[in-house]
Amino acid sequence: MPQSLSKVYIHLVFSTKNQKTLIDPDIELELYPYMAKVFRECDSPLLAINGHWNHIHNLFYLSRKHSMSEVVGMVKRSSSKWIKSKGRGYLGFYWQNGYGAFSIGRSHIDLVKNYISNQKIHHRKASYQAEYINLLKKYNIDYDERYVWD
Repeated sequence: MPQSLSKVYIHLVFSTKNQKTLIDPDIELELYPYMAKVFRECDSPLLAINGHWNHIHNLFYLSRKHSMSEVVGMVKRSSSKWIKSKGRGYLGFYWQNGYGAFSIGRSHIDLVKNYISNQKIHHRKASYQAEYINLLKKYNIDYDERYVWD
């Protein structure tokens, strides 16, 4: 086959370092469009983005030109640098070192988009930590909780 084709949908989740509550409503208004731009620059278009005070959910399809770790690294580095430029209150901003990336079948795209869009409602009842552990279990990912949080 002379052409390489793919469309791998990813639900990506990561938090602020030590789950600090630094993603306030004011910064969200600029952060999400900024991150969408970085995803596009990585040839990995964003389909949905939302989060809460200390974490972000992204739904995108992975470029066939870049690895998962390259895309995540570029998005986190660029957005962290950008946030720090937004004022004194953000100078200590960092993303956590790790991330969760979950493959999504085409038939589940609308379900995941809805889940992402309802993050603020969801977190009235559940913490980020509980949500993340539930995602790891749902996708049958082995983990050691001593190394999940930073």
